Amino acid sequence: MKKKFQILFLFLFVGCSLCMAKKISVVYPRVEMQENPLGIDLKNPHFSWQLASDVKDVKQIGYEIQLAADLRDLKRGDNLIWKSGLVQSDKMQIEYEGLPMQSCEEYYWRVRVQTNHGMSSWSAIQRFSTGMLHAEDWHAEWIGENAMSNSGESQTELHTRLAARYLRKDFQASSHIDRATLYISGLGYYQAFLNGKSVSEDLLTPSITFYSETVYYNTYDVTDLLQEGDNALGVILGNGRYFWVRGSGMEGFGLPRLLAQLEIEYTDGSKKIIASDETWKVTSKGPIVANNEFDGEEYDMKKELPGWNLSGYDDSTWKNVDIMSVPCKRLLAQPSPSVAIMERIHPSSVTRLASGKVLIDMGQNMVGRLKASFKGKAGQKVVMRFAEIINPDSTLYVANLRSAKATDIFTPSVDGYFSWAPVFVYHGFRYVEIDGVEGDPDIKDFVGEVMYDRMQQTGHFETSDFIINQIFKNAYWGIRGNYHNMPTDCPQRDERHGWLGDRATGCWGESFVFDNALLYRKWLQDIEESQREDGVISAVSPRFWTIYAGDVTWPSVYILAAEMLYRHYGDATAIVKHYDSMKRWVEYIYKNSMKDGLVVRDEWGDWCMPPEAPELIHSQDPMRKTDGAILGSTTFYGLLYKMIDFARISGHSEDIDNYKTHAEALKKAYNKRFFNYETAQYGNNSVTGNLLSLRYGLVPDGYEKRVFNNVVEKTEKDCKGHVSTGVVGIQHLMRGLTEHGREDLAYKIVTNTDYPSWGYMIEKGATTIWELWNGDTAAPDMNSANHVMLLGDLLIWYYENLAGIKNSKESVGFRHIEMKPCFPDGLDYVNASYQSVSGKIVSNWTRTEGRFSWNVTIPANCSATLYIPLSLHPEKPEMAKAHSIQCEGDNWIIELGSGNYCFKSDM
Repeated sequence: MKKKFQILFLFLFVGCSLCMAKKISVVYPRVEMQENPLGIDLKNPHFSWQLASDVKDVKQIGYEIQLAADLRDLKRGDNLIWKSGLVQSDKMQIEYEGLPMQSCEEYYWRVRVQTNHGMSSWSAIQRFSTGMLHAEDWHAEWIGENAMSNSGESQTELHTRLAARYLRKDFQASSHIDRATLYISGLGYYQAFLNGKSVSEDLLTPSITFYSETVYYNTYDVTDLLQEGDNALGVILGNGRYFWVRGSGMEGFGLPRLLAQLEIEYTDGSKKIIASDETWKVTSKGPIVANNEFDGEEYDMKKELPGWNLSGYDDSTWKNVDIMSVPCKRLLAQPSPSVAIMERIHPSSVTRLASGKVLIDMGQNMVGRLKASFKGKAGQKVVMRFAEIINPDSTLYVANLRSAKATDIFTPSVDGYFSWAPVFVYHGFRYVEIDGVEGDPDIKDFVGEVMYDRMQQTGHFETSDFIINQIFKNAYWGIRGNYHNMPTDCPQRDERHGWLGDRATGCWGESFVFDNALLYRKWLQDIEESQREDGVISAVSPRFWTIYAGDVTWPSVYILAAEMLYRHYGDATAIVKHYDSMKRWVEYIYKNSMKDGLVVRDEWGDWCMPPEAPELIHSQDPMRKTDGAILGSTTFYGLLYKMIDFARISGHSEDIDNYKTHAEALKKAYNKRFFNYETAQYGNNSVTGNLLSLRYGLVPDGYEKRVFNNVVEKTEKDCKGHVSTGVVGIQHLMRGLTEHGREDLAYKIVTNTDYPSWGYMIEKGATTIWELWNGDTAAPDMNSANHVMLLGDLLIWYYENLAGIKNSKESVGFRHIEMKPCFPDGLDYVNASYQSVSGKIVSNWTRTEGRFSWNVTIPANCSATLYIPLSLHPEKPEMAKAHSIQCEGDNWIIELGSGNYCFKSDM
């Protein structure tokens, strides 16, 4: 039989599709998102690919890559810039090793692989382009309006107000245009047009940074928008976070400004550059009279500028632009996708209230904007207010928004029917209250446009239990709603920050659901740029709030997220790039946060430990609180061993002994101070203290079972089988219970519906994850209804322990998968899949009516170890293609190569 296999590939920074050995197919979901990557400013980008096959046990044993600057050359195999030759390797992620690339050029490449079943055909040819590789490539200047004269009414010390700037430039283009590329950055946000048409569907660009350090630019192919003869380039500048979102208490940087360079290449080889300079025109008297991320956007129709972004527009009343100062130390190509509209939903209801206002219920707490179609009257403001919660009288509950007005305003200039959505803001909301519309609005008149960083969903998860499924759905909506150029804490109030502690373990669980590698790689750069010279890291990054607490638990995400990128995505880039910075942070902790061998500095404790009474915000019971030195010391001990791995990966083996010495000394001091050898308890015997000591390997040999028994006893007796930790402990709770044989208790915790539990939130109508377990009773004005920090390790537990999709301990990028699901009583089935960087992994098991079945898919060039309990599969599985089958303890252990497999038995 003639065997078939197919190759898919992913360009780690840019993404693309590969060809099958005998047919071309685009099957990897990331391909569509980055099929035509533009503007890479990395001199040694990484290429990667996957293998897919209709035969079992496919292994790659070699690869060959070709790259050229001309499509015809690549097809012929001539004038190649990179010709790897056949390299004997099973790696599917490779760093560029060809001749130096040039700025602003297009490149074409292909790959083929040799496998144990033969050589594949060449992949489909893919292209990418480079950006500005050198500072001297830029001819543009930063321009804008260097004045506050248009700040308008209602500005206070707290609520800032500034109209959008409109900038334009007319220019000529000759015939025979070959290629036109726009390189652009507008601070805080921009919307760009060429001849009246938007250059992209991206929103809220460029990505947020701590602007004085780094600013990103975007690259767009605008060839199809350019025309022979007269052309016009127009840009609207919004405030974003560059202009002060708040008058005090939060970092701001200055007035909006634009950098733009349009490069036109002609078929005869000549080039023309249109760059932002003093010849551009600007006005602040356009229809967007105010825009503020927290407060909303205001649009005045009578100020519209018809044709302003078309050639020939009369801009004689506009000002000449001002040359603005350079805002940053580094100008780089944006390394992660921009925010975009990723889904559209209609409301579940639209109601005209007795007050005359209209109340919209989206049926789902969402993040994005409302596109509204409505009948309005000239001069009568249409006011749209957003909230997550409503009061019993159907008015909006807005106390938890703090100072955020969360209000959009549209003012018609004539009577008529209008359709409008804001440009430079987003909201976290389920409900919208609209005042000023005429007639009888209908559900079809309103669309909720869900906005977050452009990325694919990688994980599917479903079980026989409604609560488990709804928690997953709530997590799904909460995670993506908090992906806005960084993983934010909340999307609705006057905060929306990258709090480090919220994602320490959360980033691992999120990576099963979304392809978040580029987002987290970008965020690690933000974290380094928040670092002070002495090594301490701000607990918020980018540091719009600068908080140098000097503790360990919150900044631990710096190391943990880099480890996640390496282990889950096979990407060591972050480890290598940030190793020196991480080492400085470790050394800061040595010098400033330790005493008597222990980490004693701690800022927030085991935050959000469920209090003993539902009306309390924080527990008052000292026996529920974990000593900060326990939290910091256990976490730091674990991080030191991760730094040992990082030192090996990044080529700094000289640091390994130092980390080991500090770790060993810390363990000795820790057990001397906190461990009671008689009771096998740490500190006050809190679940978090015992659990962290156990999972990080600090427990003295022989005491592990007794320490775990204390965890179980506290959880079952004191907490009645409910969540028994705060946000530090919950990063280990579900896996810790399961690893030590109490998956039944973990299952009880996840399926509880009374306080405190995720199910309790669902019973109270939550469609995302709350900030507080008791957000409805303790402090509704403090509670964000869309947070993800309380998820802890729950999503990891879903995939690794319920489904059995786990990256093996020594594996990178799921090249070897440990498939060892637990089968808690009460759960009849789990259907799960994960599109890993190495291919799609599937685990679907069913246990009903005395029968057991398990369907498994292992990607090509990967392998797996499966564990099937003898109680579910008494007879030895018959597997012709298995590498080995053996019985150990209570399990059949099966070693398998790639392919689709099915196991069935009568129990």
